[in-house]
Amino acid sequence: MGSLYNIFIAVFNGILPVLRLLSPKLKLFVNGRKTVFLTLENHFSKDDRVLWFHCASLGEYEQGVPVMEVLKKKYPNHKLLVTFFSPSGYEVKKNSTLADVIVYLPIDTKSNVKRFVQCVKPELAIFVKYEFWPNYLKELKAEGIPVVFISTAFRENQAFFKWYGGFMRKALRTIDHFFVQDSISEGLIKNQGFSNVTLSGDTRFDRVSHQIEMDNYVDFISEFVNERLCVVIGSSWSEDEEVFIDFINNASDQVCFIIAPHEIKNGNVNTLKQKINKNTVLYSEKEGVSLKDQQVFIMNTIGYLSRVYSYGDIAYVGGAMGTDGLHNILEPATFGMPIIIGKNFEKFREAKQLQKLAGLFSVATADGFNEVMNKLTEDKKFREKTGMISGHFINSNTGATAMIVDYLETKIRG
Repeated sequence: MGSLYNIFIAVFNGILPVLRLLSPKLKLFVNGRKTVFLTLENHFSKDDRVLWFHCASLGEYEQGVPVMEVLKKKYPNHKLLVTFFSPSGYEVKKNSTLADVIVYLPIDTKSNVKRFVQCVKPELAIFVKYEFWPNYLKELKAEGIPVVFISTAFRENQAFFKWYGGFMRKALRTIDHFFVQDSISEGLIKNQGFSNVTLSGDTRFDRVSHQIEMDNYVDFISEFVNERLCVVIGSSWSEDEEVFIDFINNASDQVCFIIAPHEIKNGNVNTLKQKINKNTVLYSEKEGVSLKDQQVFIMNTIGYLSRVYSYGDIAYVGGAMGTDGLHNILEPATFGMPIIIGKNFEKFREAKQLQKLAGLFSVATADGFNEVMNKLTEDKKFREKTGMISGHFINSNTGATAMIVDYLETKIRG
């Protein structure tokens, strides 16, 4: 099986120049890897002490940030390397100052892996959540470099737990320790004979819990909300709009709405604005406008959503009405808000957990959205109780970062 894998990965690596012609994302995926080794050779010397974090994409990066931040403070003389597999992570975070070097991960061929490990010589390799690359894991083991997986989540349908998954299970045996998100993951991996497993939870809870301690004041948002009941609609797609537009158009003047669309291109934003029959202002048009006289504020910009949630009384989080994937529900939950999402969230454990606790509602239609929203806007006690459940959900799941860092410190040489 290992030979077949290496043949496949070599062929895949060889046809990448052709694949980049198929889409802009694949072009970024291929072109971004052209200068990786040059970048690494220019930034690392044989005397550097490197802590390497690998993240598949943006979500995994956010899970790794709490641990990165602590290690950077504790070990200022170490260099922090972050690698990404996906353009959707790298392109957003490539200029982050948290890490000393941020690059794409070279494809998992034997030659790439040997060159990468010899160039970087990491003191410790930390993989966030997913991405089990057999050749990297084998080479790191051969070089005596500890490998730790954090915020890992296993599913029963993964190859590790199938009759044909021996090759992948062998790769897992090179890993020094697993910090898993939940008891399901813990049970799955322990049933395969692994004892080097700790149920730590998800580091994202630690990351979002700090947001409430920060200065979340935004002057123009304060002016807009003006003590009204505020509904924040975060990371919405066109499928989500079909669900919430009707409620907005028939809402009381005492309710205001802040919409942060996932896509902020002019065409998408203008189409959204045209569907709304309430006084509506865009972020790009706010100067000189009496914001308190507007009922809908469309954030056609980025970078504000975490703070905007602090002004909300109710949150709708987009992505689950279609197939794009549910966006982050933990950010609004940390501010103690009831949360509404779409219908497709089976792969999102935190959403399923919060729904069971009655802090989150899933809707499939505009009528369903209207029913939940009417209850939340008209019944203050119900709204506050539901929001309290969300806030407690965050607070009761923090602590993963400290647990992980305590272990990592045993693997780092002072």
